[in-house]
Amino acid sequence: MDDKRVEKTAESKKAKKAEKEPGKLAAIRKYFRACWGEVKKIVWPTPKATFKNMGIVLAVVIVAGLFIFALDRGLFALLQLVMDVSVS
Repeated sequence: MDDKRVEKTAESKKAKKAEKEPGKLAAIRKYFRACWGEVKKIVWPTPKATFKNMGIVLAVVIVAGLFIFALDRGLFALLQLVMDVSVS
């Protein structure tokens, strides 16, 4: 009699566990619902804000490019000066 009780409780635990665990398809469905909920929360910038930010980015890129170009030319000139002095 004790064995039957143990078997029944083990079977009922397995059944409850199977009911609690969602299937793979249900888990995938839940994931995509959560993703869609997050996508709905996105606040997109206005076109005016987008163009303003684009202008700022372009200005920073141009300034950084000019700085790197000037640094490269300066170091090249310095190296050229050192190389000319060492050859003579």
